[in-house]
Amino acid sequence: MFIRSLVLTGISGACLLLTCSATAETPGIPAHGPAVVLFDGTNLDQFETFSPSKGLNNDSDHIFTVEDGAIHVSGKEYGFVVTKREYADYYLTAEFKWGEGTYAPRAGKARDAGILYNVTGPFQIWPSSVEFQIQEGATGDIYLCNSFALTSKEGRRVIGKPGSYVGINRFGKGPWKDETGYRDPEGDPEKAHGEWNQVELVVQGDHVKYYVNGKLVNEASETVVTKGKILFQSEGAEVYYRNIRLYPLK
Repeated sequence: MFIRSLVLTGISGACLLLTCSATAETPGIPAHGPAVVLFDGTNLDQFETFSPSKGLNNDSDHIFTVEDGAIHVSGKEYGFVVTKREYADYYLTAEFKWGEGTYAPRAGKARDAGILYNVTGPFQIWPSSVEFQIQEGATGDIYLCNSFALTSKEGRRVIGKPGSYVGINRFGKGPWKDETGYRDPEGDPEKAHGEWNQVELVVQGDHVKYYVNGKLVNEASETVVTKGKILFQSEGAEVYYRNIRLYPLK
C-alpha cells in the first residue's frame, strides 16, 4: 500500500510537471514548428538597415549595434532594421527594454518604437505595413502605416492614410499622455522602466493577435496584406531588442 502510494504520488508529480510545462507557453498561441532565429545575439545577418539620411545598409552613424546579446537602437535618427525575407503565417516573439535617451523630434515625449510587419513597397519612414506599437503607455496598440487596412475585433474597418498614423487602442487602454516615462493609470502591461518585456505576435492568414508579457492585448482580422517583411524601429528613443524568434505555424 505504501509502495502504491509512492507510485501514485510520483505519477501525480510528473503529471503536475507536465501540466506546468504545457501551460508555460502563452495561452492561445497556435501550433507551430521550430524556431527560425532572426537574431542570435551576435550579428544582424538576417537584417538590412535603413535610415532616410544614409539609405540602405549604410549605418555609419551606428544607429543599430549589437551589445551584450541585444540590438542596441540609439534612437538618434528614425530608421529600422528589416528582415531580408518575407514571412507569412507565423508566431513571432521578441523582448525589448527601454534605454534612457529621447531625441528630436520626440525629445521629452513618450519613448517610442515598434515592430512593423507585412511590410511591402519601397523603404521609407514608414513603409506600407501594420505596426505592433511599442511605446510608453501604449504598448500593444495597432497602427496602420500608409494605406494599410484591417478590421478591429469589434468589426470596425480601419484604413490608414499616407503620411499619418491611424490606430486601434489595446484592450482596456486608459488615458494617454505623450510624455517621457508615462504609465497607463488603468493598468499598464509593460514592466517597470529598464526591465525586459516580452511581446508576441501571431499572424495567421489575415488574422493577427498581440500579446504583451503573456496577456492578449489586441486582435484584428481581414488584413489587406498577409505577407511581408518584418522591421524593428528606431523612432526617437533608445531601446534594446533581443531573443527575436519566428515560428512557422503548422
